[in-house]
Amino acid sequence: MSDQSIRAPSRRLLQNHDTLVVWAQRLLNIAAVVVPLMYLAQWRDGEIKDNYRYMAVVAVLLMLVIYQQSGVYRRFSGPIEGVQQLARAWGVLVMALGVVAFFTKTSEEFSRTVLLLWVLFAFIAQAVFYLLILAIFNRIQGRAERIPSLVLGTGPLARHLARSINRNPWLPDRVCGVLSEYAGDNSHWDVSDVPVLGTTATVVDIVRDQGIRRVYVALPLRLTHHVDQIQSLLFDCNVDIIWAPDIFSLNLLNHSVREVAGIPLITLSETPLISGGRAFLKVVMDRIIAGLALIALSPVMMATAIAIKLDSRGPVFFRQPRHGWDGREFQVLKFRSMVVHQEHAGAVTQAQRHDPRITRVGRFIRRTSIDELPQLFNVLEGSMSLVGPRPHAIAHNQFYSDKVNAYLARHRIKPGMTGLAQIRGHRGETDSVEKMQKRVECDLEYINRWSPWLDLKILFLTPFALFSRNAY
Repeated sequence: MSDQSIRAPSRRLLQNHDTLVVWAQRLLNIAAVVVPLMYLAQWRDGEIKDNYRYMAVVAVLLMLVIYQQSGVYRRFSGPIEGVQQLARAWGVLVMALGVVAFFTKTSEEFSRTVLLLWVLFAFIAQAVFYLLILAIFNRIQGRAERIPSLVLGTGPLARHLARSINRNPWLPDRVCGVLSEYAGDNSHWDVSDVPVLGTTATVVDIVRDQGIRRVYVALPLRLTHHVDQIQSLLFDCNVDIIWAPDIFSLNLLNHSVREVAGIPLITLSETPLISGGRAFLKVVMDRIIAGLALIALSPVMMATAIAIKLDSRGPVFFRQPRHGWDGREFQVLKFRSMVVHQEHAGAVTQAQRHDPRITRVGRFIRRTSIDELPQLFNVLEGSMSLVGPRPHAIAHNQFYSDKVNAYLARHRIKPGMTGLAQIRGHRGETDSVEKMQKRVECDLEYINRWSPWLDLKILFLTPFALFSRNAY
């Protein structure tokens, strides 16, 4: 296809579908944040001082960014899920305000009573406004005619789409049925309230007989070439045609949709933390928490260093090359927990239960993960993060890269001191491909789900994971 055959679209293909409801919630959220803060400042000091005015402006600016990124305004959930999403975004915003106050050295200028009451009342007000908007919208929606819709396809994507549309209180659509790709190919269809009405070959007849006004095309990737044919058949039926590409049948990593010169681009694999506000926020969190942790844990680290020197001959620290971000090598730092020994060239033997190489002090610090504390210096230096996939020995990467699906994709972000796999019990020795597969699955899930809130959750749960019996 020549460049001349590709015409630039005359309008944006990725439309901004912000509705009046979304804008109403944005304005009410701003009011819920600003009004309680101003009232509490007036109540506490008899006037509204400039520092509270500046704080309100910063909070609103952060809200516009964080709430959009966190999906607060995405209409896909019911009341409970919506309030939970709001709580997560509000928690990230409050944490970001704390970071700003720390760097600007202004935290002492605010009343602790005002701040605590504001955090509580502002969230309650936002939750009440959200539930009120949802109730009003549902009432209006109940009086309006639902849009009869049809889904083409009976695979996992079509099943998920049909269920999600019918359960979404924000959507006016109602899926009346689905069409299978081939005759008799509906034995696996298990959505009880959405029947299989026929095959895609009869789509025009079904649309006219059922009074369908909107058609969702959710065919498998192998049938993507039929989309053009289906669009041509339905052009004269006066129905909306929406295509849902089955990209989820691929092995995705932090997928997204964007636009360049009016052309929609689907990103199938991308690191989530290469640049922008998300990357900056993670770096700031890493440096601040790592610095504070080093100060707080310095007595433990000094005592550990002394115990290691008294227990066995050799250096206090153990350095080993590992693969980090995008496969770049770095030197991971740990407290030495084994006697000094020589590994065979190109081989790294994992520690096992009753491993004779482990010293008396080493057994304790490995079991409690104290041996990992020097990696706080790696975090400050920038080669590691507090949370991320654990860095494996290079020999292990070479061994598992062709045995575990998408193994090397875990290097798309910085390695971490702890991660999702560790809090789920997948720590310690990986003596089988199956164990490593589960660890990698957790690492890829973390990359796809990354958020500051998830990092804080993992950091909070990590101490409880130290009681795992899998680490030797």
